[in-house]
Amino acid sequence: MRTTGLPVAGVNTALDIEDAGQLAEWLRAKGWLGAHEALVAEVLAGGVSNRTVLVRRAAGPAWVLKQALPKLRVPTDWFSSPTRVHREALGLRWLPQLAPPDSTPRFVFEDPDEHLLAMEAVPQPHANWKTLLLAGEVAPDLFAQCGQLLGTLHRAAWQRRAELAEVFAERAFFESLRLAPYYAYAAEHVPPAAAFLRALIDRTRACALTLVHGDYSPKNLLVYRSRLILLDHEVIHWGDPAFDLGFALTHFLSKAHHLPGRRAALTDASRAWWRAYNQTLGALPWRADLEGRAVAHTLGCLLARVAGRSPLEYLTPAERGRQQAVVTRLLDTPPATIPDLITAFTACIESTD
Repeated sequence: MRTTGLPVAGVNTALDIEDAGQLAEWLRAKGWLGAHEALVAEVLAGGVSNRTVLVRRAAGPAWVLKQALPKLRVPTDWFSSPTRVHREALGLRWLPQLAPPDSTPRFVFEDPDEHLLAMEAVPQPHANWKTLLLAGEVAPDLFAQCGQLLGTLHRAAWQRRAELAEVFAERAFFESLRLAPYYAYAAEHVPPAAAFLRALIDRTRACALTLVHGDYSPKNLLVYRSRLILLDHEVIHWGDPAFDLGFALTHFLSKAHHLPGRRAALTDASRAWWRAYNQTLGALPWRADLEGRAVAHTLGCLLARVAGRSPLEYLTPAERGRQQAVVTRLLDTPPATIPDLITAFTACIESTD
């Protein structure tokens, strides 16, 4: 199945930023690098949808350049227009006005022809939060920060909804990079969950409440000086904040599944994350219905990350099968609250370990 966002046809770039010689020549031609200014370029690994390069210059802060790929680096065919990088640039320009101070990188420039952007690099030393969690390092303060950051973003954007709802109304990339490859693909391959997932897609499309990051996961959070910095905004849109909650909690619970020795610490920290989010969000008109939708999105994402187009790479085949079986069972009678879901998921996993 070919999954697309905006049309891919006719979107071509001559520049490959992973080629250091090409990149230096291009930066000089564009005036972003002096004629005789040296640079050191380092290809960064980890992403499936972009070329990402760290550029160290002789003077000034280092940059990270991202160039969107038309075909994602996953085993199955998965296509999305590289113009999505400009959606990320839009997010980079707006998020500093909404998120806590210094929680997003500074935007530098974007190029509409080569479909790339540049942002200031997070200074060293820093660590990727996903890497730390998989190593068993569970810091409750970071989970609280994660909840506070998301709650701040959702609340601040809703308060500016008169202007932001139109700015971020486009959802094509959320459709092509989330709803289709996650929920719709999993619905095709897990028949017992098909009705649930298709109904979840319909509800998500109908919900437009605040700014949704759409990729809110430990992989996209760097830890610098004990603070979290949020990256990767290419599916940001005006939609259902419950998706961000389900997406994030899926990563916490999947790691709790994968790391039995740290399971209790991860589930306790997940509860603290949920409390911090609620305290930060406060009383908004749509608050009452949010938790039930967040439970649904967590179940949908837990299933999609083992049966969708982008399965979690650290889960073993046995763990993927177990997670699919547990979620399918929970769909029969979904828990009513996030704490109940954390408890039920953990109990089911432990009963089948």
